[in-house]
Amino acid sequence: MIDSRSDIKTGIVGLGNIGQYHAERLVELGVTLAGGMDVAAEARTRFARRYDVDVYDDHDELYDTIDAVIITTPNKYHEAYAIDAFESDLHVLLEKPLGHSIESAQRIADAAAESDGIAMVGFNNRFANTVRIVKDRIDRGALGDVSHIEANYVRRRGIPGRGSWFTRRSIAGGGALIDLGVHAIDLALYLLDYPTVEEVNGVARSEFGEREEYAYLDMWADDAGPEGFDVDDSATAFIRCSGNRTISLEVAWATNRPATHEFVARGTDAAARFDLLEGDLSVYSASKAGADHLEDTTIETRHNDTHSDEQRSFFDQILGTRDGGGTVDEALTVQSVIEAIYESSEQGHTITIDDRTPID
Repeated sequence: MIDSRSDIKTGIVGLGNIGQYHAERLVELGVTLAGGMDVAAEARTRFARRYDVDVYDDHDELYDTIDAVIITTPNKYHEAYAIDAFESDLHVLLEKPLGHSIESAQRIADAAAESDGIAMVGFNNRFANTVRIVKDRIDRGALGDVSHIEANYVRRRGIPGRGSWFTRRSIAGGGALIDLGVHAIDLALYLLDYPTVEEVNGVARSEFGEREEYAYLDMWADDAGPEGFDVDDSATAFIRCSGNRTISLEVAWATNRPATHEFVARGTDAAARFDLLEGDLSVYSASKAGADHLEDTTIETRHNDTHSDEQRSFFDQILGTRDGGGTVDEALTVQSVIEAIYESSEQGHTITIDDRTPID
């Protein structure tokens, strides 16, 4: 009988940095951290020492002891761990993206549809207070008809460790587009209430990661140099959805311009501009009341831990107390858009995509 978060025995597959990040928040939320699994002995030892839980090198052994699992492995391995979890009817919080390819993502979605477990994909940026405020205003009609989203997730220098799995297509499935773009695409579609995506035109570039001389100030992991770097480090795209709703997308790990995490939701009555990481939020409108004028409103709110709130939503769904969070269907749509951008870049023209997301 599951009546509270502490009753939900939860494990983590993938005990690296993001796995430990999730573990910390599980403990803070009062969820029972029951164990962890990783193929690397060093990661298992570190996790067991830090959290005093059982660790395994076989996920089946872990799955036999838990009710829910958070999967934080490199993208290529999402499929095996997620499908087995769904077949065991576990509740699954799967870190983004859904998979490393559209085919893998579809197989995960099919397994989720057949499972009795709750499924959620880790689009944590939805839970930022600024995003919540903007989404609430859109849903209440305060911005009017929102027809276009400007979505930017651009680093000046931020390749996450050349030589790591992030920079190898066979494991990650892509570069900046699948790493950062997945967040930006989801957020833009989420603000538009996930319309059907009709056409995509985009270009993915690799201009910095393959250079012998790559100047940077910091890096997520040690720089192993350009050998094996075979992914994009930036992407630009235009996405057309049903009802003439559109998204302009700009993402980059590295580019010669100032970093930006600015999103703009443009509506017929007002527009909202916010910085995804800094939390700045402004609303822009115009009126003839009194006299013609333009109005700029600055909104202040608290910074919040989006991963904690994401986890809270996941466990509340298990307890049946609320809905929320990224669904597998939505994550499959995002994967379809990413695939279409890569295809458009390779073929040099607009890609018309069908609606791949409905799952019975």
